[in-house]
Amino acid sequence: MDDVVTLVLGATGSVGGRVAARLRDLGEPVRAASRHTATRFDWADDTSWEPALGGAGRLFLMAPDGVDVDPAFVRLAADLKVGRVVLLSSRGIEAMHDERLLGAERLVRESGLDWTIVRSDWFDQNFDEGPFRDAVLAGELSVPLADCRQTFVDLGDVAEVVVRALLDADHTGHTYEVTGPQALSFDEACALIAAATGRPVTFHGSPEHYRRSQTALGRPAEEVDVEIEAFAALRELGDSEPRDTVARLTGRPARTFEQYAAAAAAAGRWR
Repeated sequence: MDDVVTLVLGATGSVGGRVAARLRDLGEPVRAASRHTATRFDWADDTSWEPALGGAGRLFLMAPDGVDVDPAFVRLAADLKVGRVVLLSSRGIEAMHDERLLGAERLVRESGLDWTIVRSDWFDQNFDEGPFRDAVLAGELSVPLADCRQTFVDLGDVAEVVVRALLDADHTGHTYEVTGPQALSFDEACALIAAATGRPVTFHGSPEHYRRSQTALGRPAEEVDVEIEAFAALRELGDSEPRDTVARLTGRPARTFEQYAAAAAAAGRWR
């Protein structure tokens, strides 16, 4: 434990909340920031930036989907002598041409700060507290990835890797891919949820079904087409390969999807 304050952005969200909680468990001073916390932070309001950053020695940096990391914010962090930044990014962003995250990574690398980038695969918790929950409850999930296997990772493991990178200078200058311990297709993941809950979850992996399902939700066709193109690029990468990052950085095995599904079902996440 030390007296360096860590600013955690998105602290009311799934990732930031876990990062803040883990730091507190370790006795580390935490400044939790979001639009609805005592330390207010809003990407759209630059007057909230300096009060959040002032006096912080470390920064967990993330931005919500669709929001760019503002270069002026990163410059301000450097000017205010924030010593270390850990950026949450994502796997496969080159193939998917995700300029938002590619740009954020460039900003961090060129910031002059000690940096670490954490590239995560799909979160397990997307199925019970994220975008797939309603589909699981309805018994039908559509993602245009066919049988391409992904290395779904538990958010607790992602947060633990982030915390290790924040607290240990040995991780400076590294980009870590954080995955679960096995590669599963979405169909296999849905089958594990079905086994844990006793409720069927049917998976549809074609672009055509995805387009129909999203159009039925009232989403613009152009927006859906962009997503389908990005998914096609990810599909062309082939099956994701599990990495040993969680085990190497934490000294324990990564949580399996089956363990996640069993725990989420026992906690009533799909009732």
